Amino acid sequence: MLQELAGAVISCKRDTVLAAVEKAKGELEPSEIIEKGLAAGMNQVGVLFERGKLFLPHVMMAADAMAAGVAALKELMPEGASSSKLGVIVNGTVEGDVHDIGKSIVSTMLQSAGFEVYDIGRDVPVKNFIQKAKEVNADMIGISALMTTTLQGQRDIIELLKEEGMRDKVKVMIGGAPATQAWADKIGADCYAENASEAVAKAKELLL
Repeated sequence: MLQELAGAVISCKRDTVLAAVEKAKGELEPSEIIEKGLAAGMNQVGVLFERGKLFLPHVMMAADAMAAGVAALKELMPEGASSSKLGVIVNGTVEGDVHDIGKSIVSTMLQSAGFEVYDIGRDVPVKNFIQKAKEVNADMIGISALMTTTLQGQRDIIELLKEEGMRDKVKVMIGGAPATQAWADKIGADCYAENASEAVAKAKELLL
């Protein structure tokens, strides 16, 4: 059943996902359908995209299909589940970097896992991360950088958080192809995530 759900997301077809969700409703808990079925499929889509087996339109269609599947489960969620979010996360790609897809997959996965996510897009100025974090009272900021030249932006955001006296209140997760655990340690980030499912696991570790 879970494989069928994941396969439906990988097919990028909304109708296939909705049919699989409908079928799974009587058998599995909504949280299991989302986390172990739909999100697992979305993670696989991310891997296929990274390997060049799927292209950007496929990923966007898969994300849309997954969102429809999650929406179809809303009425089955326990009363108040949607309002008791796990935490508030601001997620974006640093200034000078127009790569969007990995960050968008991470946002979708975090949302599906129950976090309240504010995706502020790509090529985002450092101060905008801080402003948004203040505005929504964020528990965490996710910072993606896909080019070696834009990695410095991740450090700049952490430095500005310190200047604003917010560093103790806001966790920082970094990601992106050139980012590493060693870089995260060097700039004082709370964690580094290599992919979307790791981002969800690390966010839960840090915020729950």
